[in-house]
Amino acid sequence: MAANPGLAAGLGLLAEILEREKARGGDAVPVSPEGVEILRGIPSMIQERRRTLAAAARVAAVSAVPVAETGAPAVEATTPPAPLPAEIPAVSPASAPASVEAVVERTEEWRRAQLNAIFKSVKQAPAPRELGTLFDTVVFASGNPSAEIVFVGEAPGAEEEKQKKPFVGPAGQKLEQILKAMGLSREEVYISNIVKFRPKKGDGRFQGSSNRTPTQEEMASCLPFIRAEIEVLRPRVIVALGRTAAEGLLEKGGALAAFRNDTHHFADIPVIVTYHPSYLLRQEAASAEEGKVAKRQVWEDMLRVMEIVGLPISEKQRRYFQ
Repeated sequence: MAANPGLAAGLGLLAEILEREKARGGDAVPVSPEGVEILRGIPSMIQERRRTLAAAARVAAVSAVPVAETGAPAVEATTPPAPLPAEIPAVSPASAPASVEAVVERTEEWRRAQLNAIFKSVKQAPAPRELGTLFDTVVFASGNPSAEIVFVGEAPGAEEEKQKKPFVGPAGQKLEQILKAMGLSREEVYISNIVKFRPKKGDGRFQGSSNRTPTQEEMASCLPFIRAEIEVLRPRVIVALGRTAAEGLLEKGGALAAFRNDTHHFADIPVIVTYHPSYLLRQEAASAEEGKVAKRQVWEDMLRVMEIVGLPISEKQRRYFQ
């Protein structure tokens, strides 16, 4: 781990004080409440630096591809949108600076550049295409590169493939309703899928607008890309939309009820698993009561998300769907 001059100096000074008091025969050192808080924060500072170095290495591994071509932004900007650079220099771990501060200044422009590089690497990735079970159009992501909340689905459908944007069909409209209830818009969060291509049925020639769930193999072929996205974004929380997305992210099987009741992490980031918006649509179509039960379950999960990121929650919001 690269040295941080301020942290190293502070720890060195603390060691000198403790050694001096030990030599004097003391077995305790008075520390102010402010000092206690600073000392308690040292482990998290070290952990954050380790995550920064790991992120730099992983992003470099994904972004070290030819990117001379220009193209549409990989993600939509919040206002005002900053143009993405036409070229992003390839970075290798060997050439990365030793200082964390020199490695990453996590500005929105930096995030955009990294996400754009990942987007282009998806377009050139051989692993998903060699499966022969996915269509060719890349559906990457949309939203705010500096978002604290990342929503992850399983794979794009026909409408998403058409618009080259995740969650734009009926399920996307339902997701926007959920965000509105949280006091958010889709421009304030980041929305992506594990699989970046629409899965085929058979050879895809007669598929039309019908869709299917991606396989574990298809998700595994694209998992490095969503992992790289999350390393760049470093959100406060990830929301896995549906059992398939949860299985792909967490790389383990299970019932959705069990996923919802457990605590998960992906790259040290909390993961909240909830029902896919399409499930809400099906339950609402079945009956008003089943729709209300499903919406309450999803809302309980969203309250947990809001608590994690520190969003204000009114009493009215807490009573939704009761």
